[in-house]
Order: sequence, then structure tokens, then C-alpha cells
Amino acid sequence: MRIRFHQSLDELKEKLLVMAGMAEQAIQRSIEAYRTRDLEICELVFKSEPAINRLEREIDQAALDLLAMEQPMAIDLRFIISVIRINADLERVGDQAVNIAVRVREMGAYSNVDLPVDIPRAASLASAMVRKALQAFIEGDAELARSVLAMDDEVDAMNDAAFTALSNLIKRQPELTPQALNALIISRNLERVGDHATNVAEDVIFWVHGADVRHKGSFAS
Repeated sequence: MRIRFHQSLDELKEKLLVMAGMAEQAIQRSIEAYRTRDLEICELVFKSEPAINRLEREIDQAALDLLAMEQPMAIDLRFIISVIRINADLERVGDQAVNIAVRVREMGAYSNVDLPVDIPRAASLASAMVRKALQAFIEGDAELARSVLAMDDEVDAMNDAAFTALSNLIKRQPELTPQALNALIISRNLERVGDHATNVAEDVIFWVHGADVRHKGSFAS
């Protein structure tokens, strides 16, 4: 019976990794759409959302079934709880990709101008956080997960810098307000992707050590 239970845990983990791949691809596509202003890529992001939502429901149901039927304890219980939380964060990463694609589509109505914000770099950093958090999940590596927490400050700083730069641009050139506001919202979307990666890292630490580090300043395990 326990062998079958642990096979079910492995299957749950595999499903979550599929979910992670879909969410990460959506973010990569949304940023490529921003970089190239390619509305066809935006459509691919929109079309990916139902599949991500459907997989989120499947994973949640599988996790709840295991809780109900197997009544796991200790680290197995924490693993399933972490999967449910990570699943929700990955679905929200997909939502952020859709939000970015919406903004890119709106920007397509205006002339393409050089904005004082490095969206691709912010996207690269946020995506790296997601990949690193998921690697920590795959390996059950709490120390790797803790390194993700330290990266969040840099993403936050980039978003703050984007706010300052784009606000100043609007004051100097109000005719660029629509493009600047859309870029500002995209920057905010990426900052939230970083937040979701942080949440995933915190859940890995919870799974491995049973420590709740969801609030900054309480890193004791």
C-alpha cells in the first residue's frame, strides 16, 4: 500500500512539473511578445490559459484525493500541502503572463518608442527565480530555496526603478503616457512573478524542514 502511495506522490510531482513548464513557457512567450510587439505570440499566451487552469484543477483534485484516502503524516503531509500551494502560485504565474500579453496588445495601438525600462532583464530575473525555486522543489533542497528569497529584493528594486523612470517620462513627455503606463503595469506583473517564485521557495522550505518562513524575518527552521 505504501509503495502505491509513494508512486502517487511521484505522479503528483510530475504533474506539477508539467504545470511549471506551461507557466514558464507562458511568461517567456509574453516577454517575447513585448520585445517584438508580436500580437500572434500574445494569442498563444491567451490560448494557453485554459489548459493551465484545467491542470491546476486536476492537480488540486489529485492532492485532495491523496489527503482523504491516505491520511498522510509528517513530511508526506507537508509535501502534499506544498504541492497545493505551489500549484496555485504557478497558475498565478500563468495569469501574470496573460496580463502582460493584454498590455502588449494595448501597446500595439501606439507607436513603438524606446522606454527607459529594461523589461527583458526584469523578466529574465523573475524567470530565473521561478526556475531556481522549482529546481529546489525537484531536489528537495531547502538551501537552494533560501537563495531564491534573496533574489526577490532585486526584482522589487527593478520595479521601483521602473516606476521612477516611467513617472518622470510621463512628466516630461505626457504624449507617451499610454505606452509608459502599460510598461509600468508589465513591470509590476513581473514583480508579482518574483513574489510567486518566492512563495514556491517558501513552500519547499516548509516541505523539507517543516518551517513556516512566509513572513520575512522568521527564517529559523
